[in-house]
Amino acid sequence: MLVVLLLIGMAAHSSLIVIAACILLILKLTNVNFIFSLLERRGLEMGLTFLLLSILVPLASGKASWQEIISSLASFSGLLAVAGGALATSLNTRGLNLLKADPEIVFGLLLGSILGIVFLHGIPVGPLMAAGITALLMQLARIFKP
Repeated sequence: MLVVLLLIGMAAHSSLIVIAACILLILKLTNVNFIFSLLERRGLEMGLTFLLLSILVPLASGKASWQEIISSLASFSGLLAVAGGALATSLNTRGLNLLKADPEIVFGLLLGSILGIVFLHGIPVGPLMAAGITALLMQLARIFKP
């Protein structure tokens, strides 16, 4: 399966899939299986931490001043960003609840993420958002289901 993922990543010119598949292949071939359980338990958390670090670098490096931040938040797009952030965290909570209730859904999320990377040139930021959107779609389907 990892070789297939590697080939899909290469065909789609997705360095993220290629790198992830290569790392997992190396781990599998070197028989350091304990890292798999670590990645399962903490991989998402570590990835989100690095994502947040990269976003916060301008604050830490001084490239963004408090005045710029405040004026950005006071703008229309800044207010929409606050609303978007709040909505995203709400969806993430729904996604986490869905993953806890139905852990097998991860395989569909994985396939959907791969398809999104390959065909929509998307960037996977984590299964929580995908699960949150899935939970929202499931709720909408229940509402509109005859």
